Order: sequence, then C-alpha cells, then structure tokens
Amino acid sequence: MIRKATRSTEDAIDSGRFTARAYFPGHLLPGHPDHGLGPLATIMESFLAPGTHIKLHEHVQDEIVSWVPAGVMRHDDPQGEHLVIDGDHLMVMNAGSGFQHEERTREDDPPLRMLQIFVRPHSRDLEPGIQFGRLPAPVPNAWRPVFGPQGGDAPFHVRNAVSCYDLRLGAGEEAALPTRPDRHTYFFVFTGCLTAGGETFGEAETGLVSDEAAVTLRATEASLVVAFVVDPDAPICREGSVGDGETVHRMAARARTA
Repeated sequence: MIRKATRSTEDAIDSGRFTARAYFPGHLLPGHPDHGLGPLATIMESFLAPGTHIKLHEHVQDEIVSWVPAGVMRHDDPQGEHLVIDGDHLMVMNAGSGFQHEERTREDDPPLRMLQIFVRPHSRDLEPGIQFGRLPAPVPNAWRPVFGPQGGDAPFHVRNAVSCYDLRLGAGEEAALPTRPDRHTYFFVFTGCLTAGGETFGEAETGLVSDEAAVTLRATEASLVVAFVVDPDAPICREGSVGDGETVHRMAARARTA
C-alpha cells in the first residue's frame, strides 16, 4: 500500500527571493502523532533567486543534508569553509551541539531549487562538523546512494538510521523502490511523472510505503526521484532545528537579498 501526498502547502514561506515548503513524512500515516517519520524529520523544498543571502545562523542537533540537483548553493561558515554545492557535490551539516553558517546565491547564479533534508540524530550534543565532496556519477535508471547511517558504505553519513538514494528514470523505464525489512520507504518526485502502486505521482508529490512489499516505479516522462529508507523506531533526539517543527518560520525571517 502506498500513501500519497500532493505538493505541500504546509508552512510555505515566501520572502520574495526565498521560498520554502516543508514536507512532513509523518503526516502520511493516519493518526501519527509526529510530523516526522522517526529520524527523518522534514524535507524542505527551497527556492532561492539569484542574489539571495540567508544571514549567519545556527543549527543544533539535526543532520542537515543539502541536495542540489541543478544550480548552485553557496555555503560560508566561521570555520573558514566556502563551499559550492551543485549537481555533482553534496554537503551534510552534522550540527550536533551547534554549527553556524550562511547561505547565498550570486546575482549571476541561476535560480536555485533544492532539497534540504533534516535528519534527527540518535543522541544530543554530538560533535559538530561538515561533510562536503563529490557524489558518485549517476547511472541512468539506477538508484545512486547519497547518504546513509554512520559506519555504512554510503559516500556521506548521518548519525541515525536513514539511507537516501536518488534515481534518474527515463521515460518508459522502471525501477524497484528500495525497501528493507522493518523499514519505511518515503519518496519525493523532484521532477517528472511516474506511476507506483496504482497511483500517479507528479512533481513535488510524495509517497510512503510502510512495509517491504515490492513496489515498481514506472516513469511516464523522464523523472528525478529521491527515496529514503527509514527505521521508524530508531532512537531520536527531538531537540534540533526541526524537532519541534519551528524552523521554517525562523528561516523566513532570515531571508534577505544580498
């Protein structure tokens, strides 16, 4: 069984040059008391116009993954890092006890649409830090590992039981949704259109499979999909940036043009 949600209007913010929409995977489970799905707290779909500056701010506890399939997002922090996240590179902020940064786009950058993925860690006040580097080259019609639990084989890690994959599926092609025993799989269609389990999913629509039944994605047009395999019962720290669901409102106040 697949549970479906259409494009989010929850906690949508629009400060002119910065827009964000929050996707809460826990809301796909009827009666679920939490906006998150265990350690997977929130997916933030963010849009930054050229020349946007989100001023220096702090995150605590959460693991924040910046996935930028096209365009660029520029990161600066007091530790002296000046990073450019794009379609070939990923950044993971393991915020832990606290990490400050700012984000921007330049006037000559293209409009940016990205996902920021918020993962709750297993414990509070872990060591803060940044992971940044090149992702493996994508293979058409195959899932690419993006990040996974610390100690695993994924190219980047988060400190809880969430594994992330992305998929570039050609029109008319199909691929099995990744699943594992005792895990839930949540997916987000970034672009394109596909069918799964008798449902049709278009851009910015999401689905949740809460068992390990085989589910096949079939693309009716070229599609880019992100999937998360999550242990819903993993221990979590709720004290982070989105543990209480308030981050989106704070982000809106920080969005400023350069």
